[in-house]
Amino acid sequence: MIAVSALVLMLGSAACSNSESSKQDAPAATAKTEAKAEGAPTTLNIRYIDEDSLSAHYNLAKDFKEASIRAFSRLESAQQSKAKEIQAFGSQIESKMRSNGYLSEDSYNADVAKLNKMQESAQNYLGNLQRNTEMEMAQQQQQLQDSVQNYIKEYNKSKGYDAILFKAAGVYFNPALDITDEIVEGLNARYNKVQKK
Repeated sequence: MIAVSALVLMLGSAACSNSESSKQDAPAATAKTEAKAEGAPTTLNIRYIDEDSLSAHYNLAKDFKEASIRAFSRLESAQQSKAKEIQAFGSQIESKMRSNGYLSEDSYNADVAKLNKMQESAQNYLGNLQRNTEMEMAQQQQQLQDSVQNYIKEYNKSKGYDAILFKAAGVYFNPALDITDEIVEGLNARYNKVQKK
């Protein structure tokens, strides 16, 4: 008798939950029906771009990559130069101290103060240089993104795709949907025209 009562209760709660879920699904079903009624497409026309390939073949991206290599090389060279200069002066103080070259404690303290000032100055100079380099790289990255996005908007006016994604946005894309070569070709044609002016 108890088992029958428990079974009736379970069936009743299952029926309630089914009616609750069908009530929750009703708006979604209505939205789908309305979308079909409004003439919304049932399938999306999507293409994708391989960002790595774009970076490797788009001339603006290649130019910016070379510029960033040069900028970081300048930064590294400046760091080495300042370090060498400070190390040489520090060695000079040490050598002078070992050979009793300081005639007074004041002259020693003056050299140590000069060394500290050199270190502080180098730190400030290198910090500014690094910030400027990072700002330049950020501006170039923004210019590159703007260039690609603006071109894709123009490109898509004639193609009418519903979405153009970067390959990294998904796990798998059918290779037939890859438009990277077309985009790179168009970007390079536009970039080269600007370069010739």
